[in-house]
This record gives sequence, C-alpha cells and structure tokens, in this order.
Amino acid sequence: MKVLSIGNSFSTDATAYLHRAAVSAGVDLDTYNLYIGGCSLERHWDNVVREAKEYLLEINGESTERMVSIQDMMADHYDVITLQQASHFSTRYETYQPYLNQLTAWLKEHADFGELALHQTWAYEQGSRRLTEEMGYEDQWEMFRDLKEAYEKAAGECGISVVIPCGQMFQYFLADGFGKIHRDTFHALIPLGRYVLSLVWLAALTGTSPKRVTFCPEGMHETLAECVRTLTAEHLREYEKVRKS
Repeated sequence: MKVLSIGNSFSTDATAYLHRAAVSAGVDLDTYNLYIGGCSLERHWDNVVREAKEYLLEINGESTERMVSIQDMMADHYDVITLQQASHFSTRYETYQPYLNQLTAWLKEHADFGELALHQTWAYEQGSRRLTEEMGYEDQWEMFRDLKEAYEKAAGECGISVVIPCGQMFQYFLADGFGKIHRDTFHALIPLGRYVLSLVWLAALTGTSPKRVTFCPEGMHETLAECVRTLTAEHLREYEKVRKS
C-alpha cells in the first residue's frame, strides 16, 4: 500500500511512525509526505498551478532532502492520497474553498489513486498562546468543535468518505487524563502523540487494529505502548459507534 500526503508538519507528525507501525502489524505500507511548514490548502493549490518544487519529500518518516512538486509525484499509483487544512485555518471553512474542490478535481484528473482521505488535524494545547491569542479560543475543546465541523463539511461537499479522526483521538486521550499530548503546544508530542497518530492512520486507512501493532517507538516503555494501543482501539470503536448512530 502506498500513501501520499499533501500536507505540512502535521502530516509529518502523523506519518513519522506509520511505516514502522504497519510493518510490525504485518501490513505492507509506504508513506510519501509532501512537507511545507504551515502549508494551507490555498498554497497547495497555488503550488499545483505553478508546478512549484517547494515540498520536502519524506518517505516512511524520513527526509529524502529532495525538493519536489506535486506534479513530480504523479507518475506513481497511490492507494490513498490525503489532504488537510493548515491547523491555523482548520476551524474556518471559508479557508478550505474553493481550494479543496480544485485540488480534488485536479487529482481525479491527473493522479492514479484508489481513494482520497481527509486528515482531521487537532486542537492546540489548553492555555497555549496560539490557542488564545492567535485563534481566539478560551478552551481547546472549542477549537476542536469548530475544526471537526469544518472537516465534516469538507468531506461531505467533496464526496470524501474517509476522515482520519486524529483531532478526535487527541480529545479522547486528553479526557483519559493524558495531560501532555502536544509538544510546543501545537505539534504532536514525541513519542506519545506521534504514536497515537500512527495507530489512528493505520486503522483508518487499512482497517488494522492498533492491538496488532508491536512497534514501540524510542523513548516509550512497552507498558505504555500497550496501554496506548488498547485505548486507541477502544476509542476507535467508540468513534465509529457515535459516527454511525
């Protein structure tokens, strides 16, 4: 399985451990991440128009040190291509369009792929300056509420059936008492946050239960890794039950 992510540092977080987690669960999965820090859907579309070689290509969680364009990646077949909004625009649906529609239409014409997926990003850490001063929220749950609504609207409008519920999973883990799941108040904590993300992506894209994963990232005790896998599996079942009700 080949997954191409047209993203930013949040897709870097999400795919950092994904290949290794998949391999440990017996799943053949390779990740290709197009990274520009803070890149928005508007800039992605502008890069398509300009055929801009402005993306750092990351393969299986490692930088290749190669700068590429989206067009450069179109020669291969991908089972899944993921798209996402920049986190600082994620709550405002008016920033998604018309760029998401333009990107999906272009990919359907020029890319060889199985399906499109939306990577639901996550809310910033409670008390973060980015949350309060930049985004204007008092509570991080409010940011999650608004970005969740925006991603769901985007998926419906674009006919995208797969939404990878990373923001939702971070909310579950915060509710479980994991007080720290961010680093620098907005990116995913290393290794915990990135590990959670890899399990969510693997389940959403392949149907593989987190409990099948044996990979444990450096800096994490196996006891904690097992707990994270169990909780992620339970919360994914909870999420699907709520989503289908």
